[in-house]
Amino acid sequence: MLRRLLKASAENATAHHRCFSSAAKPSKSKTKSMMAAGGSSADTTDPSHDLEYDEGMRARLLKEEDEQKHLNKSHVLFDIRPDGRPLFTSAASLSALTHNDCASYFNFTSIQHLNAVLPEGLPHGMQKEFDDSLRTALLVRKSFLDLRDNFRRIVDPPMWPSTTHKALKARKQIVLDGPRSCGKSITLAMLVHWARDQGWLVFYVPNARSWTHGGFFYRNPQTGLWDTPVQAENILKDFLNFNKGLLQQLPCQMYDPIPLGEGPGVGFLKGVESMAIPEHSTLYDLVVAGVDRTHAAVGVVVRLREELSMVKDVPVLIAVDQYNNWFTFSEYQEPETVRSCRPIHSRELTLVNRFRSMTHNDMMIGAFSHSTAVGKLRKELPDVPLDARIDVPRYTLDEAAAVAIYYARQRLIRREVFSEEKWKKIFYLSNGNGAEMRWLAPLIL
Repeated sequence: MLRRLLKASAENATAHHRCFSSAAKPSKSKTKSMMAAGGSSADTTDPSHDLEYDEGMRARLLKEEDEQKHLNKSHVLFDIRPDGRPLFTSAASLSALTHNDCASYFNFTSIQHLNAVLPEGLPHGMQKEFDDSLRTALLVRKSFLDLRDNFRRIVDPPMWPSTTHKALKARKQIVLDGPRSCGKSITLAMLVHWARDQGWLVFYVPNARSWTHGGFFYRNPQTGLWDTPVQAENILKDFLNFNKGLLQQLPCQMYDPIPLGEGPGVGFLKGVESMAIPEHSTLYDLVVAGVDRTHAAVGVVVRLREELSMVKDVPVLIAVDQYNNWFTFSEYQEPETVRSCRPIHSRELTLVNRFRSMTHNDMMIGAFSHSTAVGKLRKELPDVPLDARIDVPRYTLDEAAAVAIYYARQRLIRREVFSEEKWKKIFYLSNGNGAEMRWLAPLIL
């Protein structure tokens, strides 16, 4: 039903869009006569009132408005939320945010800074939000602040219990669940950003599905599991990108030789079965060794998981997006007969098998991705605590109000037709779904 309503709304908006464009756009003969008289076709309409002005024009208008904010009173109006509070928080970092900043927007320094802090890759929803709004800002939500405070209490517990409300029990293992496009991946990425700002060692997997799809796969004769050396090498490279300086300061706790496996497309090494770890090696040396020797990549990732549990000098957080893909079948298949193959479950992959479990004392958080899911999982998952799941809700009415004001400020919504009645219509039509609200925003007429 919702999809039919959205489709009808889009068709009506498109029809109105064409009528508006044909009525507002001057004819070729009229344009030529105006240009001959010394005018310009661009002067016939105000770009801010034209539905068809391109992203470049929109970006230029926003830049001019930001530079002349003190002169543009209409622009300043869109910097205030309906409750009278500022649309943008004054907090300088994610750590400085408080619950008073809920339903306001946090400005990141730049997209380059975000790519530097999250070199593994930005979530699709976050990148889409930046591209459509033409600004690197995100909504501050209670779900993120609660997660941040949860892990903060684990690392730095308060000296005395809170007297204002009953203190919540801190959880070391959490699984983020909730409806599609409710902000799970963005919440997880913001948590990783905060943790790295605090100097934590974060093992971040933004695309867990890539661990179960693509590349080469071989059965390891020693473990009976399936090795994926291409994924292992990519995992080590991603982990090294941001954490290089920290890894150089952390010594290895285990010096047992690492067994070698098959290389991608080249098989086993002849006469060599293991790789020695020299004494006084650091975690950086361990990761580099796995990158340089593809036969050792899988074994190094397995050893790295054990080493992460032994790190005591700095807090360690394992963050996995698309976590539900590790509880379904991979794309790999094992031939059984000439005409049949057996699908290989993700738990049979060496890398997934070592990282999937939450039955330990390490801090770990996973986020479900319903856009990549192949089926609905049962509530009780193997190797996951029963109380680990936390639902990330859709937008509340207050959050939707801030989002609508923000989209109008960024000219994603035409300001001359913006009203409380219309943005509430979008909110109820999308049922608070963030992606659908953003898609419907330009269709307000």
